[in-house]
Amino acid sequence: MGPVARDNTPDMLAFFKALANESRLRIVGLIASREHTGRELAELLDLKEPTVSHHLAVLDRLGLLTTRAEGTTHWHALAPERLHAFSQSLSASAEGAAPPPPKVTLEEKVLDAFITADGTLATIPASRRKRAVILAWLVRGFAEDRTYTEAEINEALKRRHPDCATLRRELVGHGMMDRHDGVYQRQPESQWTLA
Repeated sequence: MGPVARDNTPDMLAFFKALANESRLRIVGLIASREHTGRELAELLDLKEPTVSHHLAVLDRLGLLTTRAEGTTHWHALAPERLHAFSQSLSASAEGAAPPPPKVTLEEKVLDAFITADGTLATIPASRRKRAVILAWLVRGFAEDRTYTEAEINEALKRRHPDCATLRRELVGHGMMDRHDGVYQRQPESQWTLA
């Protein structure tokens, strides 16, 4: 068994929380280009030096700062390698994330909602779009290469729903079944008029 991957969520939360502050984000932008003293940052951002010191301390705790002393003056710069490490960590988290759930189509939603576990139709949908899905599901139970008597059509539809007359009329009305002299035949999908 391989090593257990470390959960870096707390580190990432601290990182984004720190950078969610406008002043800290501006400080990062300034020290990314060149070193600055706390006094310079205070003047550039129109902040008090203690406020800037607080923001620098937050960034320092995250390891985002490098500080160089020159006498009593401290020069602050961005630690690019630490920023890169956060970027890598974020990429690793994204790669290890669970894949998004598959998209459910309208057809799947309608069939789940209207077809019971025993394969019967709970109710005939009132919505035209949903009814079209149910009619397509019903007609696919009939073979295209054979004819059916009205009694055969009724028997097959009654196994799905008691109102076989309505379903039969809908199938014919939408061009899904052709009726001629009491003989029915399933039509190709190109002839269906479900819109």
